[in-house]
Formats: sequence, structure tokens, C-alpha cells
Amino acid sequence: MRYLTSGESHGPQLTTIIEGLPAGLPLLATDINDELARRQKGHGRGRRMQIEKDTVQIVGGVRHGITLGSPVGLVVENNDWKHWTKIMGQEPISLEDEEEMKRKISRPRPGHADLNGAIKYGHRDMRNVLERSSARETTVRVAAGAVAKKLLAELGIEVASHVIEIGGVKSAVTQYESLDKLKEITELSPVRCLDRDAEKKMMNAIDEAKEQGDSIGGVVEVIIEGMPPGVGSYVHYDRKLDAKLAFGMMSINAFKGVEIGIGFEAASKPGSEVHDEIHWSKEQGYYRSTNRLGGLEGGMTTGMPIVIRGVMKPIPTLYKPLQSVDIETKEPFSASIERSDSCAVPAAAVVAENVIAWELASAIVEQFYSDRFETLKKIVDEQRVYARDF
Repeated sequence: MRYLTSGESHGPQLTTIIEGLPAGLPLLATDINDELARRQKGHGRGRRMQIEKDTVQIVGGVRHGITLGSPVGLVVENNDWKHWTKIMGQEPISLEDEEEMKRKISRPRPGHADLNGAIKYGHRDMRNVLERSSARETTVRVAAGAVAKKLLAELGIEVASHVIEIGGVKSAVTQYESLDKLKEITELSPVRCLDRDAEKKMMNAIDEAKEQGDSIGGVVEVIIEGMPPGVGSYVHYDRKLDAKLAFGMMSINAFKGVEIGIGFEAASKPGSEVHDEIHWSKEQGYYRSTNRLGGLEGGMTTGMPIVIRGVMKPIPTLYKPLQSVDIETKEPFSASIERSDSCAVPAAAVVAENVIAWELASAIVEQFYSDRFETLKKIVDEQRVYARDF
């Protein structure tokens, strides 16, 4: 499977086209809209979440609630477009508009793609960079991921996430009864945290950062249960599933680190406290007594839950000015902004869920016959039985 996205932050719409979905997969707009709504929640989000109420239009590849096997087209319109038609219009500007359009953006913001993108593409107006590099693009990445989550769910594979740290405040609760229970708790939490005490401290930290004109980041964890063993490959570097998952996580705006299982903690432990001993039972087949390697060994799934974490840096758009240089005058200035989030970690957890879901669904479709969904489901079920009785 693959997809492309198109659209700018303040353009008329965001678009994605998904290729490679099996025919016969049940898919409704509500499957996608639920994920889009989750992405817009969270303590610390800015005013734009009140302007944009994202909903998807399925414009191709689905008929009567079932995928056709042809490319699936998804569109999310920008409700705020009416205020940006002159600034972001596709047609050449008129002479009367030239004076207004001369007010181009020549002041790069630290931590953003502004300056590097302008140098790369030769843009003297950095709006050409910031519109596309905006995290607004994750809207349709979540839409594509929602389709992947639907495919996984139909195969008996569940995906969930939670926030384990914001601004140095760490969740003390890492265990959960089930993914359903984890979802139940985190969906009611303004910061998607399992720890109620930490939740309050995280919200206070977000509020304090906002009052100071600053921003804070954090760590999110994605958990997947139900993946059959042996998905991925040890044969070639570019087919290792853990590498693909790490790539997916790091491709999210503002993410600067990723770890699987105990991750960097493994550097300070002996091998006896890192690797997972293998056991077998007639009911379960092969299983591990621990899951320190996060459900992946040798670039392949083990059948244990996949556990992957991502580190999101503080959002670089600040009310507290940082120093930069105007590219036209070369004069220093203090960067500022009108509207921004003080923390988007809870929303980033939802983005991470969907990005990881895409990589897993893509790996399954690549490895098993997938023209028809009913056949794919049968093969995946057979793989589970085969691995159990191996």
C-alpha cells in the first residue's frame, strides 16, 4: 500500500489517495471521522481546533460501504479557507493585490522548516514553505491511518496509545488490564494519560507553559495487539518491520526520537534483563515470558504486543519571542506568532497511532495475498494457526 497527500495548511482542502487496499474491506466515512475528531482533542490545543471541525469525504474507491480495489480518494476541506482565498489562491494575483501580497514572509521562525525550505526551493516568501510543512498535513495522514486501522481491526489487530510524559511529568501507571480498558481511560483524559495524578500535573505544566508564552513536549506510546508472528523480514534492511515503524514515527512533525520495547534502557542492562525467554504451550503456541523487545525480533513480529514510543519536541511556534534574522534585510528580530498550541502531545499520540497502524497494515498487505479482503483474512488466520502449531 502507499499514499500521497496534497494540500496546504490554509488551502481549500487536504487530499490523500490510497493505493493497494484490498477489495471487499468495509469502510465508512465514520470510521475515519472518529479518528479525525480524536486528533483535534487534548489540553493545550490552540484556537484553530475551534475553527476546523475536520470531516472526510470519500471521493473514490468505495461503493456502498465496501472498497473496490481501486485507489481510495479522501478529502478534508478547510473551513477557514474563506479567510485565505486571496493569500492562498491558485490564480495569479491582480495589480490591485500586489501591495498586499508584497507583505511576504521573510522572517524564518526557529525550529521550523522556514529557512531550510526557502534555501532548498529558492522561495523568497516563506509562506510557500510553512503552509506545507505545517502539522496540519497530519490531518490526512490520520485519515489514511484510520483506513489502515479499519483493515487491522477486521483482521483482529487492535491499536491504542497513551501519553507517558509531558514536560518532564511522567505517568507512574504503565500497566493496563486490556487495550479496551486503556482506550476507555485515555479517551476520557484531557492529556490521554492512564495516571490520574500525573494527568493533573501534566495539565498544570501545560497551563504554566502557556502563561509563560512557552511550549512543552513529551512522550507517547503506541501498543498493538494481535499481529501474527513473522511479519516483516530479516533478509534485507529495508524490509525490517522495526525499521519501518521507526521511520513512520520519526516522519511525524516535531518527533525527534523513537524506541521499541525498553529501547534506550537496554544500553544500561545486561543481556539477561533485555532479551525475552521463549516458552510454548498447547493453547498459546510460542510466547515470551516478558516483552522487553516490544514484540519485534530480527525485524519481524513475535506475536507479542508491539510497543513503540515517540518523543515529541516542544512546538517551536512560541508567544515568547526567539531570535532570528530577516532574509531580506539580514537584520535580527524577535519571532512572534498570533495563534499556536502550547502542547500537542495528546493529539500527537493519535497521529502516532494512525501512522504506526499504516506501517503495520502495509506490511501485512505486502507479505500476504491481498487483492480480496476475505482471502487476506483467511490467510492471516491461517498464519496464526501455523505459527501456533509450528
